[in-house]
Amino acid sequence: MNVIIANEAKNTLANLDIDVIKNLNGTYTADELIEMFKNFFFARMILDITAIQNYQDVTNIQKISMELDVSKIILLLPATEEMSSSLFLSKLISMGIYNFTTNLEGVKYLLDHPNSYKDVAHIQQLSSLSGTISDKVAGGSRVIGIKNITDHAGATSLIYMLKKELEQTYGMRVAAIEIDKHDFAYFNDVNMVSTIEAELGTQILKLKDATVILIDLNESNSDNACGDVLYLIEPSSIKLNKLMRRNRTVFEKLKGKKIVLNKSLLTHSDIMDFEYEAKTKVFYNIPPLNDRVRNNVLTDLLAKIGLLKKSEEDKDDGKIFGLFRR
Repeated sequence: MNVIIANEAKNTLANLDIDVIKNLNGTYTADELIEMFKNFFFARMILDITAIQNYQDVTNIQKISMELDVSKIILLLPATEEMSSSLFLSKLISMGIYNFTTNLEGVKYLLDHPNSYKDVAHIQQLSSLSGTISDKVAGGSRVIGIKNITDHAGATSLIYMLKKELEQTYGMRVAAIEIDKHDFAYFNDVNMVSTIEAELGTQILKLKDATVILIDLNESNSDNACGDVLYLIEPSSIKLNKLMRRNRTVFEKLKGKKIVLNKSLLTHSDIMDFEYEAKTKVFYNIPPLNDRVRNNVLTDLLAKIGLLKKSEEDKDDGKIFGLFRR
């Protein structure tokens, strides 16, 4: 049986010939709709978006997407330029809402042929969502992405070590997300989750209570969803040669970004040579680390990216013992 919730589209949806178990008319807050239907079984919900109070604020739609099964919801949109724009539809897709239309025929079609992400992927503009995702994370969460530039540069293990350092030493609540892979499963940590790129925005919002959210970007193009990104390079000769053969302009594209040498045995002099040859700057140099013990080098990195800061008396001498939680 189906549910119809209508407001401005009341007359349009009155012509829909389907079995209905519950029919509502008017406007309701997101919380009211969640309370009414979170434990209510229905096959499909046809939801006139104008029935959601203050629907222009996408956070109200996000609330519904996190509490109800959006795969069962068909969202009927007014045929306005704003509601039909790629930017607005991209926001819906990022919440996992793939079934939306502006007319009755579209509703009828989606009842029998619900969309998957593949059906709407061409609409989504990930770059236009990038600022929106970070802006919508409540509570001041820092969203930091880590991305391998050379093959197997260690992003997954580094995220695990950074998370452990922030939690165990500084008592922060830290969550981690990996995109399009399932390597986090081997760490046996419920706060390290896997998702697909299309659902990154939704996953970030679910973890909004975390002080820090670390994202293993892998091959995704969601760098702009993060407030900061560390680009990892393992600077061995073979890894660098493979990288340059694959993409000779890679360092031009990384100009001005935070390049981190990971699993690096380079000396200070070697790093200067690397910077000269690559015409770039190194943000930080991380030697091979034991993930079973605490590493002060990570504490220093966390300070450099602004997650921790040094007390005034320790700033000049370069020590890291004056670090405290931000």
